[in-house]
Formats: sequence, C-alpha cells, structure tokens
Amino acid sequence: MSADKRTIGVLVMSYGTPESLEGVEAYYTHIRRGHPPTAEQLEDLTSRYRTIVGGVFPLRENTNRQAAALQSKLNELAGDGAYVCYQGLKHAAPFIEDGIAAMAADGIREAVGIVLTPQYSSMSVGGYLKRAREEAEKHGIRFRGVDEYHLHPQLIEALSERVNEGLEQLGGERGEALVLFSAHSLPAKILELNDPYADQLLATSGAVAAKAGVANWQFTWQSAGQTGQPWLGPDILETLEKLAAEGVRSVLVTPVGFVSDHLEVLYDIDIEAKQLAEEKGIRLARIRMLNDDPQYMAVLADSVIGAANGGNGNEE
Repeated sequence: MSADKRTIGVLVMSYGTPESLEGVEAYYTHIRRGHPPTAEQLEDLTSRYRTIVGGVFPLRENTNRQAAALQSKLNELAGDGAYVCYQGLKHAAPFIEDGIAAMAADGIREAVGIVLTPQYSSMSVGGYLKRAREEAEKHGIRFRGVDEYHLHPQLIEALSERVNEGLEQLGGERGEALVLFSAHSLPAKILELNDPYADQLLATSGAVAAKAGVANWQFTWQSAGQTGQPWLGPDILETLEKLAAEGVRSVLVTPVGFVSDHLEVLYDIDIEAKQLAEEKGIRLARIRMLNDDPQYMAVLADSVIGAANGGNGNEE
C-alpha cells in the first residue's frame, strides 16, 4: 500500500507465542535473551503447551483476530484508511521491529502503539513502548504510545458482565462465591520504583467488583517467573490453599491483567489452579476472556484515537 501523510499506523503489541511445538525452543531462547533453555526447562514449557486444548495456537489466533477486529472498529469510527493496524510481538515474529518496518515500507509517518494489557508497568507496557518508539525514530516515524486503559468504562463494563455471568454459572447463593482477581506477577523490585502496576490492578479489580455488585473479592498474583529473585505474591496457588483453610468453597477467578486465552490462563488457571482447588474441596470457575469482544475493541479504538489526537498517551 502507499499511505498518505494523514494515515496513522497502529502497532498492536503483545507478548507473542510459538506457532507450533517445534517453535517452542526458539521462542524460549528469545525470552531468555539468546540463552537456550536446559532440556528440563524446555520439556516443562513444551508439556504445558501440549496439555492445553489447541496446543500453542490459541494466543496466536486470538491476537490475529484482535488486530483484525480493531482495524474494523477503527474503520467504523474514523473511516477506511485513517488508521492501519500492524502487529508487533515481543518474543515472536512479527517482532515489534518488524511491525515498525512494515509501517515505514508503507509510507507511514505517524504511529500509535497500544499493548494488549490494560495496566501499565515500566517492566511490561513501558518496555514495549520504549522498544517501538526507538525503532520508529530510526525510520522517522512520529510515535505516540497508549500507556494504560485500566479504568476505561467499557473495559469495566465488559469485565463486570463476565463476572456476573460466571457467578450465575457457579450457581447457589451469589454471596457464597469469592471473586478472585488475578494478574501476572512481576519481580518485586518494581515496588522500589513506584511502579503503578499493582495499584492499577487493584483499581481495575475494585471498579469491576463495584460495577458487578460484588463485595466478596480478593486479589492475587499468578504465573511468576523462575528467576531466583523475589516476585510479587502471594501466588494464586498459595491463595487457594489459604481460602480452603478459611472454608471458602466456591471461587470465580477473574484474570483482570490478561485479555486473551493463552498459556497463563489455559494452563496456569484452568489446569494447575483448578486441580489444586478440586483437591482442596473448592469449586473453581473462570470468567470468559475478552479476546476480540466488541466492547474491548471499542476500548482499544477509543484509546488509539485519543492518543493520536494528543491525549491518553505519550510522545517523544
């Protein structure tokens, strides 16, 4: 395509996933900054992908659908050609740099970056935006990034609807179930940096609980890395142990830090956490993920347009 100067590129960023079991080693090596995993580490990750329904493909397919659905929503709101979406993944092709290069090849001179994670951390969203901005500068592309959208009204609405749906599916008296909000843990050193990640996650959780009319809720972390350094806790497995000891028998997991069906949801919650819950006599359910839900696409589109117009983002 040949873009005129008014066309704005949209870099849709996420963590990435291997396209097949054969690609797991290269993917894991990239995560480890070029250091290949040990045989034991590789087998552990590969076995997790084998275990989830659909293997490694759900996240890749979901990300593709999200980018396409966002493109459609932007076309609807701003007209065809005003915004053009590109994907940029952190640990798999097309990498963030590939997305920016594709924009440059298409003649894009202005871009907005948005990450498929509602809450900001310098270690997650901040890192994506920095990497994209630095690459954009090399190509002479003016770049703005959406820092966060963790309290966007339509995000809160979409999540609260899913909480109510999940509570209905659990059955029994609504007040008997505990809603357990969760998000990906990060190294605990972010607490020394005044990083807003934890506070934003609690803000999202509180807003969703209030919108859904839920008083009985807690927040927990999940999916911490094995790096030898402290990570934010308690982990969801520790939390479930504690809840079982307290007599809780019904839990609805609401992973507000995630938007897609991927390994941390399909394995860490649906298999690992659910298995422990069953052993402890807890009935555990999980909300439906946002994926390409129209309300979520509206959140992303609104955030992108806002950033393009000078708000809800940053530019350097």
